[in-house]
Amino acid sequence: MIMRRSGKRTDDGATAGPQRALIAASFVSRVGNGLFNTAAMLYFTLVVHLPAVQVGAGLTIAGLCGLAAGIPAGNLADRHGPRTVWLVSLALQAVTMAAFVLIDGWAAFTLVATLDRLAATASGAAGGGLVARAGGERPAAFRARLRTYVNLGVVAGTLGAAVAIQIDTRAAYTVLILANAASFAGAGLIGLLGVPDYPPLPRPAEHRRWSVLADRPYVSFVALYSAMGFQYQTVSLLLPIWLSAHTDAPRWTVAAVYAVNSGVCALLQSRLGATVETPRQGGRAFRLAGLLFLVSCPLMALTADVPVWVAPVLAVLAVGIHSVGEVWESSGGYTLAFGLAPDHAQGQYQGLFGIGFNAGQALAPAVLTGAVLTLGQPGWLLLGVFFAALGAAGPPVAAWAERSRPGAPETARPQAGSAPVEADR
Repeated sequence: MIMRRSGKRTDDGATAGPQRALIAASFVSRVGNGLFNTAAMLYFTLVVHLPAVQVGAGLTIAGLCGLAAGIPAGNLADRHGPRTVWLVSLALQAVTMAAFVLIDGWAAFTLVATLDRLAATASGAAGGGLVARAGGERPAAFRARLRTYVNLGVVAGTLGAAVAIQIDTRAAYTVLILANAASFAGAGLIGLLGVPDYPPLPRPAEHRRWSVLADRPYVSFVALYSAMGFQYQTVSLLLPIWLSAHTDAPRWTVAAVYAVNSGVCALLQSRLGATVETPRQGGRAFRLAGLLFLVSCPLMALTADVPVWVAPVLAVLAVGIHSVGEVWESSGGYTLAFGLAPDHAQGQYQGLFGIGFNAGQALAPAVLTGAVLTLGQPGWLLLGVFFAALGAAGPPVAAWAERSRPGAPETARPQAGSAPVEADR
């Protein structure tokens, strides 16, 4: 790997300085996200006076439009270097976030939210390329460590947002929004000073701008990860609704499960993530995650059938198990996302990875609330089986993808006469 700056090197050959800078930048921006996301719905409905249905529609439109930036931004990062695209996208996010204090209607809200999502998607694609370069030979392990600090940043921001929510004035919400805008500017400044301007890597002559779409094993992995990503909103959306509407658990139980989820992920992400380094290990991590979700989902369903004092204990136990599964799922996802992507096209591949994940998150609320809450406890059981089936698909998809990579042993390559794999175009 070409480096423009000297510095202490980690065991895997990466330079520690850029890693520290990316961790600091991510932590700062996620503190801002925690400040804003916690109070966003209250600001839009109580201060801007938009109906909740309009807010939901605007966010859906913004989320779907934002998907369009993933692969083009990744291509720009591959062609011109990931830092430039990342810094520009952070600057755009700072501007769009600050613009939220000026909106006065649904059209303005939807426009600003759409521009914000486009910038966020571009930032994710270019940021993935930066993680791949700064992570040296173990980018997935670095990404796991990065996620630990991301979780801590969100928790810190959420605690700060609680103060503004308690004050409950337009000025207080405005401070939260502008603080989030400042967090993007601060992250960009940290990146400008501490992250090298990595030059683009040489690309083979047969490289194409949309090569990732012809890589069928990678596209299959992205689809698998996107569906498994429903598990995030199982804890953040589905379980709180279930606890409020179907159990006698005290209201503080919702806060408790959030705290357990964040705490388990922060404590275990680096430790478990460091053990998942190869595509095959990534596939097995997916399978293990699916089995843990198969246990946690029925436990969540059982909270409706236990005494009031047992429900919080059972909910915390279920979320603890689920959170360990989340760590395995994310670790496997990072390993496959980086390990299966060609070095010269990390931005493009991370762009598709982000598109798939964001699309899954956009669909998750409708699927989870429509299916699970409608069916009740059988819906929870079906959800657990769904996750287990996705996890079981992890090892064969990982093995298929690994066989199709350049440099795979001839014995592991597809046999003559099999369908050609166009992953490396």
